[in-house]
Amino acid sequence: MKRGRKTKIVATLGPASSEPEQLKALFNAGADVFRINMSHTNHDLLRELHRRVRALAEDMSRPVAILVDLQGPKIRLGKLPGGAVTLADGDRIHLIRAESSDDPKVLPVPHGEVFAALKQKHCLMIDDGKIRLRTFAAKPDSAEAFVEVGGIVKDRKGINLPDTLLPVSAMTDKDRADLDAALQLGVDWIALSFVQRPDDVAELRKLVNGRAGVLAKIEKPKALETLAGIIELSDALMVARGDLGVELPLEAVPGRQKEITRAARKAGKPVVVATQMLESMIEAEAPTRAEVSDVATAVFDGADAVMLSAETATGKHPVEAVAVMDRIAAAVEGGPLYQSFLEAQRSAPEETTPDAILSAVHDVAHTIRAKAIVCWTKTGSTALRAARERPEVPIIALTPLEETARRLSIAWGVHCVHTEDAHDLDDMVVRASNIAYQEGFAGAGERIVITAGVPLGTPGATNMLRVAFIGGR
Repeated sequence: MKRGRKTKIVATLGPASSEPEQLKALFNAGADVFRINMSHTNHDLLRELHRRVRALAEDMSRPVAILVDLQGPKIRLGKLPGGAVTLADGDRIHLIRAESSDDPKVLPVPHGEVFAALKQKHCLMIDDGKIRLRTFAAKPDSAEAFVEVGGIVKDRKGINLPDTLLPVSAMTDKDRADLDAALQLGVDWIALSFVQRPDDVAELRKLVNGRAGVLAKIEKPKALETLAGIIELSDALMVARGDLGVELPLEAVPGRQKEITRAARKAGKPVVVATQMLESMIEAEAPTRAEVSDVATAVFDGADAVMLSAETATGKHPVEAVAVMDRIAAAVEGGPLYQSFLEAQRSAPEETTPDAILSAVHDVAHTIRAKAIVCWTKTGSTALRAARERPEVPIIALTPLEETARRLSIAWGVHCVHTEDAHDLDDMVVRASNIAYQEGFAGAGERIVITAGVPLGTPGATNMLRVAFIGGR
């Protein structure tokens, strides 16, 4: 099965989408990657979902990636008098390091790390930004703040601190246990929440030790300050617009989304745009016009993948949500402006042989009107370099490693085929041509562009470009 689009779709699993027949329907509708959110998944369910997705992939004879999303730290209020208090604009509020409070003017925050980092004029946002405080004094175990935006505050509501670099790891004890369970199963991608600095990604990377791809979620303003370092240490990125939209002014999020997408593409790292893309379809059978435009914008920007969260996890129309996203992406990519948008964003290749070869592959494929680019790859780096160029034609990645084929399922324009490695140059050309024909990408008499590393099987040594004709069948 080949997709009619190059942008990939990530679908989150949940009560609305976890049964085998539902998984198959989501895949047939267009899902390329299945996300498991560990905020709502125990280890028994994780094992069962993993088993079902792997069975689906075997049944469909296609690589399907599993992305496990770690929960990350949660900064929350303690218990309030009566379970809730009302704060008015302009009120002066006392914040203390405590589990609970009996005073409606005293908010308990049971996190010492908050007070260790909180400074004067820092912002605290409660309940996804519905309540906003601004500090005017800060001490090791307490702080004073004015209420900038008031309202009703309830027990245990979350706190966001957009101005504060918290001295905490991005991984909790729960995350470490979840990570161990996921890696033992052999999942393909691990998504890291609460990334503030490159060190957070380095910590996860050390624990993963190459057993899965590391995807950094950009959801905190502090991460934007060191974005280049985070990209360097990550295998992929996610524009997590939910928390990012809480901690940044809403009007700043679209520009930041483009900034992250372009930076990731320049680095040749897959980037996923996520959160509220078809939010109305949690209840409604069709999206709003604004949501359609939002998905289309991510596709025009060259995002590798777009993601559905609650739409497929708990929504009433999970399959239709995937089908709608599939149609939007296909329509944008088939339009007259799409390729010109991508070409305008194309950057010069890095000064390495593999990057120069893949840049040339892009140009040759365009000049000779090739039907596909075929990459022989073990680690996936050749296919990712090809995807970075955003060519007009599909990219077929041929790999002897099943885990590489699955991991590449998230990358733009890449159609993965698990096959034994090429034995020699003749075998490389013949089998590339046969697979391009069998998979429906090229017909008799048409041309493909093949790239690989010589000597064959040498990781990261892409140094060859070959044009081949598809013979008669």
